[in-house]
Amino acid sequence: MIERDFDISFVANLALREKQIQQNYRPIIAVHKWFARRPGTLFRSLILSEFVNAPLQQAYFKGHHLGKIRVADPFMGGGTPLLEANRMGCEVFGYDINPMSYWIVRQEIEHLDLDLYRQAASALRVELEREIGYLYRTTCTKCSSETANVKYWLWIKTQRCQACRKDIDLFPGFLIAGNIRHPKNVFVCGGCGEIVESNARETPVPCANCKADLSVEGPAKRGRITCPHCRMINKFPASNEVPRHRLFAIEYYCPKCRDTHEGRFFKRPDSRDISKYKEAERRLKEMCPRFIPDEKIPPGDETERLHRWGYTYYKEMFNSRQLLSLELSCRIIEKQSNERVRNALATNLSDLLRYQNMLCRYDSMALKSLDIFSVHGFPVGRIQCESNFLGVTNGRDSANIGSGGWSNIIDKFIKAKAYCNHPYEIRHDSGRKSQIPIQNEWIGDQRHSISPPEKRKVVLHCGNAMEAELPDQNLDAVLTDPPYYGNVQYAELMDFCYVWLRRLLPNEREFAKPSTRDSFELTRNASMGRGMEHFAEGLAGVFHKMACALKNGAPLAFTYHHNDIEAYYPVAMAILDSGLVCSASLPCPAEMGGSIHINGTGSSIIDTVFVCRSTGTVPKRWISRSAQDIATMVADDCRMLQAGSVKPSQGDIRCITYGHLVRLAIWYLKKGWDRRLSTNNKLGLIAAEITKLGGAHVVHRQAQDRLVLQPNLVRESKSSYGDRSGAIRF
Repeated sequence: MIERDFDISFVANLALREKQIQQNYRPIIAVHKWFARRPGTLFRSLILSEFVNAPLQQAYFKGHHLGKIRVADPFMGGGTPLLEANRMGCEVFGYDINPMSYWIVRQEIEHLDLDLYRQAASALRVELEREIGYLYRTTCTKCSSETANVKYWLWIKTQRCQACRKDIDLFPGFLIAGNIRHPKNVFVCGGCGEIVESNARETPVPCANCKADLSVEGPAKRGRITCPHCRMINKFPASNEVPRHRLFAIEYYCPKCRDTHEGRFFKRPDSRDISKYKEAERRLKEMCPRFIPDEKIPPGDETERLHRWGYTYYKEMFNSRQLLSLELSCRIIEKQSNERVRNALATNLSDLLRYQNMLCRYDSMALKSLDIFSVHGFPVGRIQCESNFLGVTNGRDSANIGSGGWSNIIDKFIKAKAYCNHPYEIRHDSGRKSQIPIQNEWIGDQRHSISPPEKRKVVLHCGNAMEAELPDQNLDAVLTDPPYYGNVQYAELMDFCYVWLRRLLPNEREFAKPSTRDSFELTRNASMGRGMEHFAEGLAGVFHKMACALKNGAPLAFTYHHNDIEAYYPVAMAILDSGLVCSASLPCPAEMGGSIHINGTGSSIIDTVFVCRSTGTVPKRWISRSAQDIATMVADDCRMLQAGSVKPSQGDIRCITYGHLVRLAIWYLKKGWDRRLSTNNKLGLIAAEITKLGGAHVVHRQAQDRLVLQPNLVRESKSSYGDRSGAIRF
């Protein structure tokens, strides 16, 4: 059982390493972007702990076939729990209200003939090269070769001065590239626009062209900029017009100079670069596009930022070269006769969109494009990065240089689907890392490498899990990663891809709606009038449906974290309304601390895994009303994480504290719980019970004190989990 056999230290070590570079551990996630994917190592460990009678560390690196075990996920998102269960032979049932989630999981799990896909993907790139390859070339400033490949174009947003009507560049700063991955710091001159390299950053050399002083800081600050022509102070953004951009710098790759040139290649755009973009504009105007979406961007918590900057239609988030290239790609994909290959290429194009738009930014330290979803929102920067649409390879072993092009997406997709046929795990032993093939496991709905082909039961639904038609007492486990209240606005973000994909695949019935937005989506969203009551009632409805479908005593296990204790009250209500008891709250790393959307925010990288059952036992030592005892449990969890090489932050300790408080609140409220009460009353009862337990602030502080005073002490239990004298039945 999970409560007995889950190894916090072992899983923490695996999950933390996976989240640092998740595509190396679980290449399957590269099929398409989804948000905040939880570690596959975590869900593999949960399944093994529940269904395999062996110590987790022994079972983890062995192959398993758990045929006839039925696992459901009512919030499948990017599909991690289902993929891990399917890989071990379980029958899987997945639900999600978002059509993009359904589509992504379907593409991850459906069998694909990789040879046919490779041929089609290669043919697509060849045809695109013939049609538009010349638009992605530039002249090398070192050897004058005209076959150098542009990696990235850098564009600056401009705005017309309210007084003199001349264009103003909205530069937040003039440093293009730092001297971490390039020998020198690279600046654009604010006076003449020349590209200048300097050893010093704070006191750079003057511009070699106009002798003006260079600066890291730019003139556009706090929504204001002084016009350099008339000195009028202008506010930005001017939301009454679509943002305009000016091309000001290029990073490129020259195959002829690569062996003699140190560092990256940067240049100021020349007249040919400008004329090529104008050529793309001309070609786009002469076309009759069939796939470029004309949908308006609806209002929303995230999309409101786009409206503030003047974006009204999705197509306005792309420049002409990107729109031309995307339209041509869609026309090629449409002609593909093999349905699964066509669907795979369409999925590739949808994923490519996050790099091929005019909201991407250029990372001046890592020297690469940051995709539009790097912060789980719509960040509107003032310097935008356009990536080479075709992708750039080195010509030797066809390794990708740079990011954001077709070659990058195809390469990642091939690795993802190859992993389905031959999954593996990464083992770290005495500082050495090795890839361990897991024999007899595979991901998919069918396998053709044996005769006759082996099939597995995979049932995916695009719809509300509250309406799932599942027999009572039928499931062996429900494993899920539900929405974390308002942390990610999935529908608002995924519409960006959806409006393209539904035009490319018009016959898919799941794409009939004009938007992925749904009034039943379980996220807080002020624009749609969805708050805590909506979240609590929806979560309770889904959990109740799943609880009825579970066999007696089978687990409903899910991950959750939030910075606010009040965001946990709906979780407690959903469990209590479902007639379940929380038998364990287990900590596990679930995010990468260096992620752009987390770094420096004080947020936790630790999830609580809530394990819930209708009947079972819990150790007596896990049940207490004492704030001191609860703080000790939190401190013990932190020490077990430390043994797994995780150093819990203040935010992590806070979230672990919340997990234990919620677990115990459920325990003490379960006996007299009345699900007929109003949602507000139920949430109030939960809040009051947590206060009785000492409250989040007090327990958090006491747990911190225990970790400071006794950093290495882990309390030994006086009884094992299975010892009846040391356990309480429920």
